[in-house]
Amino acid sequence: MEERTVDNICEEKLFNELFRTHSKDLHDFLYYKYGAEHNPKDIVQEAFLKLWDNCHKVIFEKARSFLFTIANNQMLNELSKKKTVLTYAQQKPKQHTIESPEYIMEENEYMDKLQSAIESLTEEQRVTFLLNRVEGKKHKEIAEMLGISRKAVEKRIYTALKKLKDQVGDI
Repeated sequence: MEERTVDNICEEKLFNELFRTHSKDLHDFLYYKYGAEHNPKDIVQEAFLKLWDNCHKVIFEKARSFLFTIANNQMLNELSKKKTVLTYAQQKPKQHTIESPEYIMEENEYMDKLQSAIESLTEEQRVTFLLNRVEGKKHKEIAEMLGISRKAVEKRIYTALKKLKDQVGDI
C-alpha cells in the first residue's frame, strides 16, 4: 500500500472513499448505541463535515478513529447526559392472522420481555450484541469498530447472551 501524506485526505476522491467505507458502520454504531430517535444520520454527516474541515490535520490511517470519536462525542453532547435506551420501531399489525389471541398475547409478552432484557444490558454489551446479531458483523469487525480486542468482543457477546437467556429463556 502506498504511503499517503497528510494532505491527501483533502482530495475529493480519497474523501469520498472514506465516506463510502465508513459511513454505514458509523451510522450503525450510533444507531445501536443511542437509538434512532437521536438522528444518527445527522451525526454521521456532522462527523464527516468536521473531518473535511480538519482534513489537513488528520492522516488517512487515523480518519476512521477520528470519525468515530467525533460522532460519539457529538452524540454525547446532544444527549446532555440523558440515559440512552434503544427503542425499536413497532411492527405494523397484520391485517389478518391465523394465530390464536393467546398466541399473539404470548408473542407480545415475549417481545416486551426481550426488549426489556436487551435494554437492561450494559451499553457495551448491548452495542456489541446488536452489531453481531442484528447487523451480522464479525467479531473482528466489531473489535476494530469499538477499538477493543477480539476477546473482549467475544466476552461481551457471551455475557449478553447469558443475561438474555437468564431473563427471557431460550432465544
